[in-house]
Amino acid sequence: MVLPIVDEVKPKCYTCHAGFDDIDGLRKHQLLAHKKEYEANDQASSKRGPAPGDVSVF
Repeated sequence: MVLPIVDEVKPKCYTCHAGFDDIDGLRKHQLLAHKKEYEANDQASSKRGPAPGDVSVF
């Protein structure tokens, strides 16, 4: 998909590729239209821990 230069700075939904004027509109869209994917992503990220080989610096 090729976008005109004016639309390159506008946020775009990664699921359905709909464009929005601001980030708040994108957040509302994702919470309403893609609620299942959004909740699945939140659950997966909360279970994630450090990867093997990660180094913590104190």
